[in-house]
Amino acid sequence: MKYVLILLAVLVMSCSQTPENQTATTTNTQEPAAAQIARLRAEGYDIFEYVDEKSGDTVIMQQYYMAFLKSGPNRDQSEEEAARLQELHMAHLGRMYEEGYADISGPFGDDGDLRGITVYNVPTLAMADSLAHLDPMVKAGRLAIEIKPWWAGKGFPLR
Repeated sequence: MKYVLILLAVLVMSCSQTPENQTATTTNTQEPAAAQIARLRAEGYDIFEYVDEKSGDTVIMQQYYMAFLKSGPNRDQSEEEAARLQELHMAHLGRMYEEGYADISGPFGDDGDLRGITVYNVPTLAMADSLAHLDPMVKAGRLAIEIKPWWAGKGFPLR
């Protein structure tokens, strides 16, 4: 018991001491608004900005493209083929996210004609449409795509 108390005391003391040369550093990795606006415009994105009255911050609004995934005309695949297509579909959506083309994707919670959405973060409707049509489920006719332009604050999180 004596050794446990000594070990505990040493541990507490070592955790409470701070190195003399330790300095706090903060790194601002957020791009300044003016630079972000210039970059987005140069890359072809449709944006506008305004100053939030409460915070005084510049808010950048960007046009995204929301792809609605609907039940397609060809849904009579075998169970095995549907499962295979689902795996390929998930891989496609994962790739779109990893490569920065899509910000969020997900299914709807019911079994209706609208199956899910993907929000594409690309400069043009044509690019979003092209990427959405690369989906193996769309190619097989199991899903159909309808894309709508959608405005949202750049970098705003879901809550």
